[in-house]
Amino acid sequence: MSESQLSHLSDRYLTALRIHLEQGRQASLLPAHELGTEAVNLGLETLDLAKVHHQALELLILPDCSPVTRDEMTLRAEVFFTEAIVPIEKTHRFALEAHADLQQLQERLGQRTMDLADSNRDLQQGITERMTAEAALEHSERVSSQLLQESRVLEQQLKGMARHIMAADEVERKMMSLQLHDDIGQTLLGIHVRLLTLKAEATAKDGVLNQEIAITQRLLEESVKTINQFAHEFGIPHEI
Repeated sequence: MSESQLSHLSDRYLTALRIHLEQGRQASLLPAHELGTEAVNLGLETLDLAKVHHQALELLILPDCSPVTRDEMTLRAEVFFTEAIVPIEKTHRFALEAHADLQQLQERLGQRTMDLADSNRDLQQGITERMTAEAALEHSERVSSQLLQESRVLEQQLKGMARHIMAADEVERKMMSLQLHDDIGQTLLGIHVRLLTLKAEATAKDGVLNQEIAITQRLLEESVKTINQFAHEFGIPHEI
């Protein structure tokens, strides 16, 4: 604000205050309010306008005024000044409210910053847990794949062992069958020879005995056929 602007405001303030004092109780306070608004536009504070008011009041209250007149003019001037500083005080109130709003905004911003920091920590923890889970899953997949390969190898080994056991059982079974076949064959052969001997020794009169021998020979022949068929089914090359 320049000196000329302040001087112009002081002159206008002096004129408006003089009119206000002259009009007495009928005076309007609108000029005081307008001067206060102009002071705000010029960047004046309450103390600056108080100096302007004091200078104007010294010029208006003459030294030869009676004490009663002086007091009355001072009271009316205070009313004028009080109205003049209303716009300035409003700016102060607005500034205080703006400061309070700014303080609340800063508090909300601080809380928001803390919430954001908590969210970032939770997110980082979630990422860490996810990476850990993925690593565990990857390890589990590798272990599962390895176990699957091992199970397949073991399955092949078991199949080979089963074939080996079956082959060994087959050989052993054939050997036992062959031995049994030979033993039974020897026994049946002995019975057959014995029957032939009995038949040769029997006389013509021994019809019943010859008949029994013939029946026994037929049964023996059927047994031999059955044993030979059994041997053929089990792959035994010998026949009785």
